[in-house]
Amino acid sequence: MSNNMNKDTGRAAAAARQGHEPPSAIASEGWRYHHLGIPTRTPRPDEVHVPHLKIHVAGFESSPCGVQWMRFDDDAPYPEIIMTVPHVAFEVDDLAAALEGKEILTPPNSPSEGVMVAMILDHGAPVELIAFSPALKAASDTGGSVTRPDEREG
Repeated sequence: MSNNMNKDTGRAAAAARQGHEPPSAIASEGWRYHHLGIPTRTPRPDEVHVPHLKIHVAGFESSPCGVQWMRFDDDAPYPEIIMTVPHVAFEVDDLAAALEGKEILTPPNSPSEGVMVAMILDHGAPVELIAFSPALKAASDTGGSVTRPDEREG
């Protein structure tokens, strides 16, 4: 077996990422950074309650770095890791393709019209994958109305 082979799987080992290189999710898979979700138990002055998701969110629309604070209702139906560990979220073009071979934490679901999301685990950390419908992206690109999760009837 050559030095480039993983001794446990027999497959070619991936080249080690260098400090100046983006992660392969961005460099190879084309994922685009969307936000950083940070769970909190502290109410925030600008938070918005999204009753059908059982969550309060704050910061996303105003943070230049995409920070989104998340405070969950007591009866929120999410895995504990989502409610306690920060996650990074990436926009993907094809959610089903992006999920192939990944450890799925929450299966694909639609929190609002034109949006599909799923959560995966990467090295024990939650990662959110988001896909927007072409119609939603077109409405946003032309300044049209986009339904936010807190505006959806649920």
